Amino acid sequence: MSASMVARTTVRAVSKRKILATRAALTLTPPAVNRIRTLLENKPEYIGLKVGVRTRGCNGMTYTLDFTKQKDQADEEVLQDGVRVFIEKKAQLTLLGTEMDFVESKLSSEFVFNNPNIKGTCGCGESFNI
Repeated sequence: MSASMVARTTVRAVSKRKILATRAALTLTPPAVNRIRTLLENKPEYIGLKVGVRTRGCNGMTYTLDFTKQKDQADEEVLQDGVRVFIEKKAQLTLLGTEMDFVESKLSSEFVFNNPNIKGTCGCGESFNI
C-alpha cells in the first residue's frame, strides 16, 4: 500500500432514495414582502432588490441592499409572493437559511436578517462574522 493513498472509495446505486425538498436560500416574512412591494411600486425600471455582503464594520461583514434592473448570471433569485430578491454570488453561502424581515418602531424602520450562520455581531448590530 502506497503512503500517498488516502482512502478507498466505493460507489453504490441507491434505488429507493427519498427526494428532499430544497430550501430557499432566503425566506421573506410578510412585512418584508409588503415593504419590498411598496419600494418597487413607483420604480417600474427596477425588477427587484439585490442583497449582498461587503467587508465593513468592526466585526467583518455587513449586508447591502440595492435596487436592480437585471439579474446577473451568478445571482440566486428568490421569488416569493410576487416580489423578487437577488442574492449576489459572494453572499449566497452567508445567507443560506436566512429569514429577511422588516421591522418598524417609533424611531426606526429597517430590514432585519435573522441568520442562523452568524457566529458573532458587533455591539451596534451593523456587522457580523461567520
